[in-house]
Order: sequence, then C-alpha cells, then structure tokens
Amino acid sequence: MRQILAAAAGLVVLAASACSAPAPPRSAPNASATPTGPATLPAPTGAHPVGTTALYPKDTSRPDPWNLDVEARELKVTLWYPTKQRDGQRAPYMTPKESELTLKGLRITGVPYETLSKTRTNAVKDAEPAGRKLPLVVLSSGFTKPISTLTSLAEELASRGYVVAGIDHTYESYATTFPDGRVAECLACDGDTDPGFGTGVVRGRAADVSFVLDQLTSKWDGSDLIDRSRIAMAGQSIGGAGTMAAMLKDSRVRAGIDMDGTTYARIPKSGFSRPFMLMGSPQHIPGGRDSSWDRDWKLLTGWKRWLVLSGAEHQSFTDGPLMAGALGVTPPIGALPAARSAELTRTYVTAFLDQHLRARRQPLLDKPSPRYPEVKLCTPDRKTCE
Repeated sequence: MRQILAAAAGLVVLAASACSAPAPPRSAPNASATPTGPATLPAPTGAHPVGTTALYPKDTSRPDPWNLDVEARELKVTLWYPTKQRDGQRAPYMTPKESELTLKGLRITGVPYETLSKTRTNAVKDAEPAGRKLPLVVLSSGFTKPISTLTSLAEELASRGYVVAGIDHTYESYATTFPDGRVAECLACDGDTDPGFGTGVVRGRAADVSFVLDQLTSKWDGSDLIDRSRIAMAGQSIGGAGTMAAMLKDSRVRAGIDMDGTTYARIPKSGFSRPFMLMGSPQHIPGGRDSSWDRDWKLLTGWKRWLVLSGAEHQSFTDGPLMAGALGVTPPIGALPAARSAELTRTYVTAFLDQHLRARRQPLLDKPSPRYPEVKLCTPDRKTCE
C-alpha cells in the first residue's frame, strides 16, 4: 500500500516501498496556500564557504542498465567542497527543464514549471577548492529524484570540511542534464513493479559508486583533495538501500547511513562490521511494517544506531519540505517543520561522520538529547524508541 502526501515541493512522497516509483502526489489535498516565491536553502553552519562543480564520467566497461541503446554507463557527479571564495555566482539548484520534468513527473500544478530551478543555493559555482586530504562523503538520492534534492545536506557537510560527491544515477530520476544539452529522462520508472526491481537498482547503484570512487581517487585532477582512507556514504530512500549495497561491494566505503530506505542487498550471515546508522520516519520503528531494518539490524556486528524522528515523513531527510512555500503546498498536520527537519538531518549525519571519519566522539549518538527531543534512539530487541 502506498500513502501519498502531496507536500513539500511535491517531493514529500511517503511510500511503503522505498524503491518503487511512487505514484505521483495529487496537488489538491494540500496545495491550498499561495506560493511565496523562490525557495532559499538554509545557510550552512560550518566554518568554510562552499564551492561546487560537476563531473561527467563515463564507464566504458559496462553498458547502461536502463538504456539498451547505450554501450557505456554515463553519470553526472556533483561535487561540493570547502573553498576560500565567498563571492561569486551561486550554483543553480537545477535547470528549468529539470524543474519542468520533475514537476510534471510528480503532477504538481498551479506554479510555473521552472519554479524549482529558481531555488537559491549557497555554493559558489566552480570555485577553487581549499584543503587537501579531506574526508569524502558519497550521497545518493531517492528513486525519481535528482541529487539536487540533497543539496542542503551536501552544502552543510562541505562547510564542515568534507568533500561531497552526489551521484545522479542516470535514467533513474525524472531528469539528468549533460553538458551537450542532452536530458536523460526516467527510463527505469516503467519497470518499478517488476519482480526483483529493488535488488537490481541497488546492485546498479553499487556499481556506480565503485566507478565514481575509482574516478575521484585516481583519475580526477583534484584527487589530492580526497583522503582515500576516509570515505563514507549516505543515501535517502533507495539511495539509503544503495548505501548498504555499495558498502557490501566496496570496502573503501568505511561507514554508511540509510535515511528512510527499505534495504534490499542481503548481508552475509557472518555479519557486517563497519559502522552503519539507520535514520528514519515512524514507518521504520522496530517491528513496524518495513521488516528489512529488523532483519539487517541482527547482522550489523559493528557500531550501529537506529534513529526514528517523530513527525518525519519519507522526504523529511531531503530538501523537499523546504520547497513547500515556493509551490504553495501546505504540509500535513503534525509534520516536522521544514527548517527543523533540515537541522536534524544535518546535525545527526554530521555527528555520525565526525565520529567515524574524524575519530571525534559524539555523545549525541549515545543517548536522547533534550535539544533534539524529536530524535528517538531505538532498541530493537525491546521494540522501543526513546
């Protein structure tokens, strides 16, 4: 069963399956407010200004899994990183065409199709990177969503001294634009009900991640920026499922976070010992309707945490809620406010990465915090979250 909440930029889609192409949200139930104008992403809170650029690597060793007419897998990788440059052109959130195809895909009406492309970001386009041997975080977005929907998190991490590589998994989102003007639309959307679809998607995403790591750590001109021994990954929805799949495939990924994604890659019975954090909405409480986290929890033998955010929806871990005003969408009653969901996601993801890539112990991850009462630490054995 799929529950559809037309909220937050038309991107708040609560799906029982984290990989299936969600049925497009209906604009009528919540789209009752007057659009407020372009959305503005919250400013990063770290010490560094943020730069961004895009790379377009092509893996000629394998065909594209979705486009049978293409013999190589072509990707878009958006990088965010610390810079000393504070002034300059802010990077676009997405192109007008990407905005149009995203809103059409989600059947969002009543606002100009280019609305999402006018979102104000904080990163300076093509700024010179600052620093060397910085930890790397790979980000992977939910099915049908471009990586730009994780921009707020990416900018925050870059401002705190991380290099962030966001992968657009071509043909799995409504639109990916390449430098020559080609726009790859969602070919995978037609097969989301096929048997084994989720397993196939995460297998492909794991291959994408390994290829991107090869490129960034050895073939990219800026590879000296990255510390190869400190790599982590985080993803939302199918991107979270892909995080587990990538870690099982590639030992270079030392730690991982699944944000509200049903998992598909099977952990060996011998267990999996690298640090992993599950962070989800109330649909992911222990013993709830999604059993994949209960199954995997028993096989995580290293450092692990299971967090549930009261009031969170499936897209609360993305920029989706921040877009509500721009689209004239009224969020569901009881949902986490947009600014708060962004703050919680940024805070707990950063704490996890600081602990496991920088060896900075984070008491925040060990017990409930009065500062963040919405975040419950779960004890699956007792099926409780406190």
